[in-house]
Amino acid sequence: MHPSLLILLVGFLYILGFNLLSYLRHQCLSARFILEGLLLTGLGAALVWVVPLHPLVFLLLLYLGTMRVRILIDLGNNVAGRGQPEWALRFYDWALRLGADSWSRCVAQINRAAALIQTGKPEEAYQILRPIVADPEIRLGAKYQAAACYNLGLACRRTGREAEAIQRFNEAIDALPGSVYAYGARQALRKAHKQEGSSSQSD
Repeated sequence: MHPSLLILLVGFLYILGFNLLSYLRHQCLSARFILEGLLLTGLGAALVWVVPLHPLVFLLLLYLGTMRVRILIDLGNNVAGRGQPEWALRFYDWALRLGADSWSRCVAQINRAAALIQTGKPEEAYQILRPIVADPEIRLGAKYQAAACYNLGLACRRTGREAEAIQRFNEAIDALPGSVYAYGARQALRKAHKQEGSSSQSD
């Protein structure tokens, strides 16, 4: 097989594979991802006529090019997990500046809002998350829907919107019952019930 045809095959299989995963996860398919993948595949197939390009090297370059936003989000999550939300915010902001598609933009904003809550800015987090959760056209997938609802619940609680916080925690549980976000939501609801019980006893 000619190297250019091999590059085309690798590119098409890569695009097909990632879109199939998105479909199986009930996530929105990204037209931007498909267009960028096709463009880079075309460039790779043309470049192989000029310089040697191993298919594995091309696959790595294709991955870095099309997944740049998600790579930065993962780096931000890693930093946030180490207790450095300020640095995590920088990675999320960089991700949003690199031409994120609508789904990746939502995921970056969900993680950005979580970092804002950690840095003591729950109102800003609330303003970011509420439109994402309220928009029925956004298909995040169960994991990110649960994350968005849970973090919105935290933002609501810390800004005095307790009734909405309870609603959002229940939505997080419904979205993905076995997730860490559902567990956190259940803990938050138990805390609310205990506080209600304590206040009623004192009355």
